[in-house]
Amino acid sequence: MNAWLENAARLAVVASLTGPPLLCSAAVASSASEAFGNTILSTYPDGRTAELWLAADGSYTAQGRRHDSSSGHWKVKGQQLCLKQARPVPAPFSYCVPVPSSGMAQGWGAKAYTGEAIRITLVRGHATGGG
Repeated sequence: MNAWLENAARLAVVASLTGPPLLCSAAVASSASEAFGNTILSTYPDGRTAELWLAADGSYTAQGRRHDSSSGHWKVKGQQLCLKQARPVPAPFSYCVPVPSSGMAQGWGAKAYTGEAIRITLVRGHATGGG
């Protein structure tokens, strides 16, 4: 798998196969604002984690489970949070994920771009899980 696809897998926080109940666009934006100053943590089956940090200006930074950093821009499209990677390799597409109706405050299960089951949680502050 090439590097930007792997980065997209880590960053995307990914969609659930069963699809949790979705929010309207304004509610997704509100849920996204819960993440400002905090960490969206994706935990993979092997225990490694990927971290995503959203900023109010529409940018994000991330650290993948292999300790590689990336960054880009996020926005809300309909009922989804969408990420478009700019660095280290620009992605030619946005990767969008539904946000559960409970918002980001409660964790939820999802599938990574790679197909792996992950657990997504919002952690207070700028946490790093060590990959």
